[in-house]
Amino acid sequence: MSERAGDHEWQRKIASAFEEACRDELNSPKPGNVHVFAGGHRMTVTDFECSAAAAIGPLTAVGQSVGTRIFGAVAAGIEAVKSNTNLGIILLCAPLAAAAETLPFDLKGSLSGVLKELDLEDAELAFRAIVRASPGGLGRVERHDVYAPATVNLREAMAESAGRDRVALQYVTDFADVFGFGEPLFATMLADLPDRRLATLATYLGFLTAFPDSHIIRKHGLTVAEQTRREASKLVAQVQAAKRLEDILPGILVWDAALKRANINPGTSADLTVATLFAHRLQNILPTASKGD
Repeated sequence: MSERAGDHEWQRKIASAFEEACRDELNSPKPGNVHVFAGGHRMTVTDFECSAAAAIGPLTAVGQSVGTRIFGAVAAGIEAVKSNTNLGIILLCAPLAAAAETLPFDLKGSLSGVLKELDLEDAELAFRAIVRASPGGLGRVERHDVYAPATVNLREAMAESAGRDRVALQYVTDFADVFGFGEPLFATMLADLPDRRLATLATYLGFLTAFPDSHIIRKHGLTVAEQTRREASKLVAQVQAAKRLEDILPGILVWDAALKRANINPGTSADLTVATLFAHRLQNILPTASKGD
């Protein structure tokens, strides 16, 4: 295990990066997902704000295992809002938070090490968190079912689900979607668009058009997920060409309302967007921390 950066000031920076990532994601009008312009799916922005605030402590606790972070953050969020709002976010951000406190400061390299060191206890705690959250579309599987005791480490368990769950896939690809696609896209868009809401929206739509959203597949099937992906692709050029969010907001909200009427929620794309924003903020503060700033 790499040496840990255990001072409380550094923990505060990691916690702040997570909080700001969640806030930026909620501030963007992500079609089909909850945001400040419209709630949906029997959830409100306040639900997400409260669950994120509750999750910060367990998620960024210095020196804790990934499994402990996952279970603690999920339990705290559910206690705060009495429902599951952020399981996918926590599953993605817990390894990132653990990686961010290791030395030397190299987020991608440290993350790879964190994922390789996941053990049976991490799997057991993550299974308990998933069962407690009871996400929509969660079924039973023959191998490594979350309702049964864990028999492999968390990365091996995630590998079993990687073909049907894009969040699980990140555990076996060292977060390739985040670092190889989402973060570069967000950084490029942010450089061109000073409005973080637009850059966040472009990243969300980027994920939604790159592959069928696995949360939609679980609840509605591949055909609906593919149709949603095609509809999202029609908006990408508009978002990238926009100079102000207000110029495209009416059209975005029309599709947003249509998706919510159909109970279609691209939740995986939203989870990957939060992880991307978190990784981006961590990468921006890591060089400062490495200089002892």
